[in-house]
Amino acid sequence: MEGLILAHLLAVTLGFYLDQLIGDPPNWPHPVRWLGTYVTKLTNLLNKGSKRTAKGAVLLVLVVLPTFLLFAILTVAAYWWHPAVGVATESIFIAIGLAQKSLRTAALDVSMPLEAGDMKEARKKLSWIVGRDTHELNESEVTRGVVETVSENISDGVTAPLFFAFILGAPGLWLYKAVNTLDSMVGYKDDRYREFGTASARADDVLNYIPARITGFLIVILSPNKGGIPLRERFEGWRMDAKKHPSPNSGYLEAATAWQLGVQLGGTNIYKGIASRRPKFGPNLQKLTAIHINQTLVQLKRAAYGVWALGIIIGGIIYAIA
Repeated sequence: MEGLILAHLLAVTLGFYLDQLIGDPPNWPHPVRWLGTYVTKLTNLLNKGSKRTAKGAVLLVLVVLPTFLLFAILTVAAYWWHPAVGVATESIFIAIGLAQKSLRTAALDVSMPLEAGDMKEARKKLSWIVGRDTHELNESEVTRGVVETVSENISDGVTAPLFFAFILGAPGLWLYKAVNTLDSMVGYKDDRYREFGTASARADDVLNYIPARITGFLIVILSPNKGGIPLRERFEGWRMDAKKHPSPNSGYLEAATAWQLGVQLGGTNIYKGIASRRPKFGPNLQKLTAIHINQTLVQLKRAAYGVWALGIIIGGIIYAIA
């Protein structure tokens, strides 16, 4: 038992650092792409006729259960073959399920032309990572788009998968990734997916409930305080603003970032020419500029290391007790 705990903690740690080093090479095959293809085919088959809410629940089971079982079988088989093979295999499965380097790269792809004054290129690169219209955005709005996207994806792409990796290993991480992929593909409130995507959206909300709050808390206590606001005031502001967001989880991430940076996030976004108004978060002490993108990336790093450290500490306590 003790050996398995140590092997698992080592695998999570290796996967965590491996993702930082190599990320997701663009030409390599990736399980999320395979998941996406599988979800598309099942959606085309099931999302029609009546009882779409029930059919959406069937989709959830048909995607999540096989994904979990596949990674569980492969991971257990690797450990059965040899502990070293098990650690190596599980660490690779964990690394490809995290998005530390890819999220950082996507943000820097926008911030570099933005800092150079190339607004056309900055807007173009922003359009690759957000759904809002970007062709008329100024520096402040481009920055807001990146900061909000990084803030939300700190949990989706890094800390939540890491959270489930500590609890259930690589199979747990990929169970989460399957649900998160489903939510990103069918969890919309438009006419096509409102009923069909209900189960996937609810499952994603449930799985992100604890990781989002842990991540927001770690951002507030671990990342640099750029607004000069006392901790108690930042903590209260974070808690109050987080509840304004239409998502039960995203507000805890965006509000934490806004209060730590001393800026304001949220507001009006344009999607295909149609305005969408969101609540505003943060104290609005300074105007958003390209430098805030780099400061948000510092928050990403601090939150990721915070979750990793918590997992190692708790795992170490369990090891000592066992």
